[in-house]
Amino acid sequence: MTKTFLLGASSLLTLLVATPAAAQHAEHQGHAMPMPAPAPAPEPVKPTATTPDPHAGHDMTAMPAADPHAGHDMEPMDDGSHDEMTGALGSYSMGRESSGTSWQPDSAEHRGLMTMAGDWMLMGHADLFGVYSKQGSRRGDDKLFGAGMIMGMARRPVGGGTLQLRAGFSPDPLMGKSGYPLLLASGETADGVNRLIDRQHPHDSVMELSASISQPIGADSSVFLYGGLPGEPAFGPGAFMHRESIMDSPEAPISHHWLDSQHISFGVLTGGLVLDRVKLEVSRFNGREPDQYRWNIETAPLDSTAVRVSVNPTRDLALQASWARLKDPEQLEPGVNQTRLSASGIYATDLANGWRSASTVAWGRKSAEGHDYDAFVAETSLKKGLWTLFGRGEITENSELLPIDHEDEEHHGEAFTVGKVSAGAIRDFQIAPQLKLGVGGLVAVNFVPQGLRAEYGKARPLGGMAFVRLKIG
Repeated sequence: MTKTFLLGASSLLTLLVATPAAAQHAEHQGHAMPMPAPAPAPEPVKPTATTPDPHAGHDMTAMPAADPHAGHDMEPMDDGSHDEMTGALGSYSMGRESSGTSWQPDSAEHRGLMTMAGDWMLMGHADLFGVYSKQGSRRGDDKLFGAGMIMGMARRPVGGGTLQLRAGFSPDPLMGKSGYPLLLASGETADGVNRLIDRQHPHDSVMELSASISQPIGADSSVFLYGGLPGEPAFGPGAFMHRESIMDSPEAPISHHWLDSQHISFGVLTGGLVLDRVKLEVSRFNGREPDQYRWNIETAPLDSTAVRVSVNPTRDLALQASWARLKDPEQLEPGVNQTRLSASGIYATDLANGWRSASTVAWGRKSAEGHDYDAFVAETSLKKGLWTLFGRGEITENSELLPIDHEDEEHHGEAFTVGKVSAGAIRDFQIAPQLKLGVGGLVAVNFVPQGLRAEYGKARPLGGMAFVRLKIG
């Protein structure tokens, strides 16, 4: 799988080099999705009673006309035209679609390098971080590591609908099985025996290999089918690294395993119905968290279920509520099933004087063996020009922060309510039309209750990160 990741990185960098040096990055409503000006298209033939419109209700005609030489150049997408492009799952704006089949505001930042190859539209982008993490207290540690993601997409019209293929890769496994130090984080395992505590696990090298097919059933409605190995089931908001409110931070949330840890599920099948601003969807998926082998593709029965309702009442707001029943999700807790609930709201808009803001508030609940554990998160970002400020506050009820007595009939220890507030900034430097190098940092204050003070040695241990980021697309 190392070769798979390196091939993905090499392909995206090759496409970047092919980008014409004269291509400019346009700013429109704070988005970052440049696009070449479409070639003049012939006058469209209006459908008649005997000439049906093959793209009715779900057209991709706003995409640039196919060029016989397309595919040789990878050009930035014109930011102003992504509103005209329809999504892969419905006739709404392409900007609405986030990770998996989740929704974000139509006005959310959407970016990437794009080219046409016949009927195929190809897109790609990457965010690669080099990070130094320093976590204080007796249970803290420090580490230098790399993280990030490389994403690619290919889509084309099929009949009256749309076929989309997506792939995502991460360099995270290169940091080692034990991940990186992050106070109050827990979940998954480094060796199949011990749980990672006060550390964030690395994500698998293959983050997504998925396909979706959609078909319009009316002017503003459609049905779709999505499958992934791995993929993301219909639960929670989009994964944290895709949320505009916090995507500029390299730090994972300590609420990750309440809200979006299932974004890498090795086996997902989702069916959904889109009715204008409302989406209903159901998933069957493999509920087991990825194991400690981060370079492989895992397979298992689709034994778990998720249901999600999403509503975008305005262009700037995306709401969702979801439920999931996971069979045997934790490798170290065999036979223990979980029920999860989540609700979230994402708001993104342009402010005065060139500033842009995006915010997320979310709640998640894990229920297992008769116990409920809640998590709350609020995150926000402010952007102007090449500067981005970001922050996040979290509260979790965590029963995994102390070693578990394996002789106990229950698999969970005592639950503690812990909290965290972090804030940071990044300054990007434009080094090519679609290539930025950013330098940033963040500081975090952790809130430890009385029952854990002896473990951490203080009530308010600090943590921090310094980082650089290479942003392509």
